[in-house]
Amino acid sequence: MVLSLAPLESPSPAHICPFDQACSYLESAAKELKLDQGLLAILSHPRKAITVTIPVKLDNGDVQVLAGHRVQHCDVLGPYKGGTRYHPTVTLREVSALAMLMTWKCALLGIPYGGAKGGIAIAPAQYSERELERITRRYTSELLKDIGPSTDIPAPDVGTSAREMAWMMDTYSVNVGHAVPGVVTGKPLSIGGSLGREMATGRGVMIVVREALAQQGRAIAGSRIAIQGFGNVGSAAALLLHEAGAKIIAVSRGSGGIFAEDGLDIPAVKAYAAQNNRNLIGFPDAIPITNTDLLALPCDVLIPAALENQITADNVDQVQASIIAEAANGPVTLEADRALESRGVMVLPDILANAGGVVVSYLEWVQGLSYVFWNEERVNQEMEGLMVQAFQQVMKQSTARQVSLRLAAYTLGVGRVAQALSDRGLYP
Repeated sequence: MVLSLAPLESPSPAHICPFDQACSYLESAAKELKLDQGLLAILSHPRKAITVTIPVKLDNGDVQVLAGHRVQHCDVLGPYKGGTRYHPTVTLREVSALAMLMTWKCALLGIPYGGAKGGIAIAPAQYSERELERITRRYTSELLKDIGPSTDIPAPDVGTSAREMAWMMDTYSVNVGHAVPGVVTGKPLSIGGSLGREMATGRGVMIVVREALAQQGRAIAGSRIAIQGFGNVGSAAALLLHEAGAKIIAVSRGSGGIFAEDGLDIPAVKAYAAQNNRNLIGFPDAIPITNTDLLALPCDVLIPAALENQITADNVDQVQASIIAEAANGPVTLEADRALESRGVMVLPDILANAGGVVVSYLEWVQGLSYVFWNEERVNQEMEGLMVQAFQQVMKQSTARQVSLRLAAYTLGVGRVAQALSDRGLYP
């Protein structure tokens, strides 16, 4: 038997700390809103940060001990909501930052949730399906007192999917003695999932890109778009934008990407990736390209849909897109964001651009609580209405305050949470 304890914290580069960056955006919004310092202090700290030990027996009989995290930032507007991430870079500090961003995202979209985030620092590809199930079920069992349909509702994130949500729902349900479909979202349809959920985040990206182009007097049709990240979000956005007439000139995964001057056949790319273990290299009539080079391509819209900290002070001068849509969480660092703003590049912030997923998660939760399920057309219509409304509000706020779209989105989200906190008062 081998014992190993994963580190509780992995250091981030000093100049790109996700939590410090999230706090910087909060402080900028607080300054613009002239928030009371007491309110700012409350909003700067998560309400609860949970770290649990996850011992798991591997298929070879060895025992490995992992560390799992769940951070609950603020529930002043409603129960906590946020994804569960399986990735080697997961740290308590990272999920704290993402939980905070989720709070502002939900408030911006008018959804009655607070922000949360969880995860385990593992590379899922290194574990068998049986091992992942054991890890997920033990992680869930350690969080039984901290999650629930009226408390905290996990969802899929990087490295997880409907499969993991099914295991989480079953583990929770077995322990309480009855089926609880509302404990997680992003579940399979067979156990209360929602139609439209798989494409939701990508569809939301497509909607805000469409609205941003229209704001500049342009259309999706004919626009040149590059997408870093061809996972669930990036591939869905690519397909929907392709169907709307856009030229998707490049897409990539961690192992590299492909470029075609006249645009890629996205359905064919998806089929090729599915047949080649998600690898894109070797796709016919396309040139191999690195993730770094993709970010520097001349294009109308650049969509970072991979991980955080992709556009930094080191490479921001090479970015040639006129619109950047943050499909990932925090792909543009604080320094790079300032540089892009000074150049007049329109950055659609993550708390707006990738909010389609949490919107449909909310719709799934509503359906699960009511036991009344909608068709996909209604789900998509409801989501589109909320996304378009939020985009228009951000644009109006940006114009009224003469600030960037990011600061406008934050002033709306932070302002609504601060107002609710002020109205509810401080207990005791």
